[in-house]
Amino acid sequence: MTNSVLENNAVVRGLCPHDCPDTCALLTTVENGRAVKVHGNPDHKHTQGVLCTKVSRYNERTYSPDRLMHPLKRSGPKGTGQFVQVSWEEAIADIAAKLKAIAADNPEAVLPYSYAGTMGWVQSEAMASRFFNKMGASMLDRTICASAGGEGLVYTLGGKFGMKTEFFSESQLIVIWGSNSISSNVHFWRRAQEAKRNGAKLICIDPRRSETAEKCHTHIALRPGTDAALALALMHECIVNNWLDQDYLDRYTLGWEALRERALQWSPQRAAEVCGVPAAQITELARDWGTTQPAAIRLNYGMQRVRGGGNAVRAIACLPALTGAWRHPAGGLLLASSGHFPVRRADLQRPDLLGDRRPRMVNMSTIGDALLAPASTEFGPAIQAVVVYNSNPVAVAPQSGQVVKGFAREDLFTVVLEHFQTDTADYADYILPATTQLEHWDIHTSYGHTDVLLNRPAIAPVGESRTNTDIFRALAQRMGYDDPCFQEDDESLCRTAIGGPQDFATLLAQGFVTLPLPDAPFAHGGFPTPSGKCEFFSQRLADMGLDGLPDHLPNYEVATSQGRYPLAMISPPARNFLNSSFVNLKSLRDIEVEPVLEMHPSDAAARGITEGAVVRVFNDRGNYMCKARLNDRARQGVVHGLGIWWRKLGLNGTNVNELTSQQLTDLGRAPVFYDCVVDVALGNA
Repeated sequence: MTNSVLENNAVVRGLCPHDCPDTCALLTTVENGRAVKVHGNPDHKHTQGVLCTKVSRYNERTYSPDRLMHPLKRSGPKGTGQFVQVSWEEAIADIAAKLKAIAADNPEAVLPYSYAGTMGWVQSEAMASRFFNKMGASMLDRTICASAGGEGLVYTLGGKFGMKTEFFSESQLIVIWGSNSISSNVHFWRRAQEAKRNGAKLICIDPRRSETAEKCHTHIALRPGTDAALALALMHECIVNNWLDQDYLDRYTLGWEALRERALQWSPQRAAEVCGVPAAQITELARDWGTTQPAAIRLNYGMQRVRGGGNAVRAIACLPALTGAWRHPAGGLLLASSGHFPVRRADLQRPDLLGDRRPRMVNMSTIGDALLAPASTEFGPAIQAVVVYNSNPVAVAPQSGQVVKGFAREDLFTVVLEHFQTDTADYADYILPATTQLEHWDIHTSYGHTDVLLNRPAIAPVGESRTNTDIFRALAQRMGYDDPCFQEDDESLCRTAIGGPQDFATLLAQGFVTLPLPDAPFAHGGFPTPSGKCEFFSQRLADMGLDGLPDHLPNYEVATSQGRYPLAMISPPARNFLNSSFVNLKSLRDIEVEPVLEMHPSDAAARGITEGAVVRVFNDRGNYMCKARLNDRARQGVVHGLGIWWRKLGLNGTNVNELTSQQLTDLGRAPVFYDCVVDVALGNA
């Protein structure tokens, strides 16, 4: 195994950097300075040497002929993708000069835009945050994926905490709620399969009959955005049948009587009308949950991408406390484990560089409106420059027609750090080639297990690519930021991020360290909430003028047969893409073939649509062209726009986000991707 110095022939420990709860350990085989194989690390207990289809092709991504190798400067109109090669010296000098001029007038006119293109702490928000904090740039509210659910957990359990994923294999009941685990959480699915072989019952709750739903004993195909109603009905049945752990409720929860009163308003019959599922199915699920131990819920983020997403997570997160499921290592709930990790955020990101300044916060989920907003007392200065890294907002942000208009502004100075010429890169003034995971240091935590992992560079940067950290160091130097923190190298940043010297020695030796956590973290209460209890009632929410109890909030956009747009649309990920990553890899794109819309055959027949027909999906926000796929994965009245394809690969230069809105969730200021109504017609209509 290699150490700090790159070796021409070695096997190098690393990990997958992508937005997935599995955070798989990797081994990269290097021969003559070139990575020849990327494979899973069999010594890592959580992932056991198995990679998903996407990451098993990481070499193809690293050495792709489409990889950006040199800095590029725009030479044509924005959006046309016309660029010329320039030197790093020219690019850094010009970018720094323009940012310095804008910042001299008002640094809040500069906006960073980033998310989970890498989940590493160093190549994401370490040196980048130091740079923008020193400048005093606008801050980015990073809400686009998980913040509604995250806040739901904070106000119920005290943070992003949950059961250990390895104990799902010992559960007797597993409720997979809003997750296509076969595609998005393959190593949890291995645990679930082990439990199934040992006699456990698997239940999938998802509007779509996914690959995972097909492999479970029961599938509950509820309407999008009705999860809280279902959870409250489960509580109702547990109460009326006395399927409760009263001792756990008395000792370790807050607000039980108030929650009991609300839940008793939600009979299975009432919830059935809201959710669009049989009342008997709700009753059976409640009986399973109330009478089976140990019972566990694997919750995922898709279900919180609706108006009431935060409340829905709150309601579901209450369920394990009702039955005392937390008493067992194999019982409870897992949405995210990221709160367990003691990351030294302040040491990495250096908010002290702001001094007394408190820059405005711009929500990444409303970037379309933000880029078009004029200067005002309420908004502040118009955004004059945006620096994009680890993200592709033109493809992934909601209401992308508005996002395109914003990025198309000729007076907006845009810099994009990227591996490939994405939809967003097409609108850049400068594109700067960034390194992939095989070419840099990083340290990672997980939101699906409790291991810290270290990534070491296996190969030298391909072409003229540079690490994100090096790019921001160079910009800082050119702008005259001489604080010593801008000189800290990446290995040192990894050491800064988490743990002590001994932990880092272990990371160097084996690539991962397991956090020392109890097997059943809430067996005796001890929730990290203000009360120390599972908070059914949150005084913090009440103090903000919000409902202290979880409740069902109907979607902003509710599909009705008589409505102008009678179909609800959700946009779950295509199996072989991860957000907009991997879309450009031909081998994976060939598997997906083309952008599709899944429709129930009866909805298609009513519109004269046949299998494979080109269809136009539309609402007031725009049009999206794709092929119709007719199957029973879609329940009647709901369509699935499988995403997220790059816009430029779409049939009419759009993708499914042309149709989504910039409305925000009840908690967390997050987008409502799955709270969307549309209609569908033949493409020539």
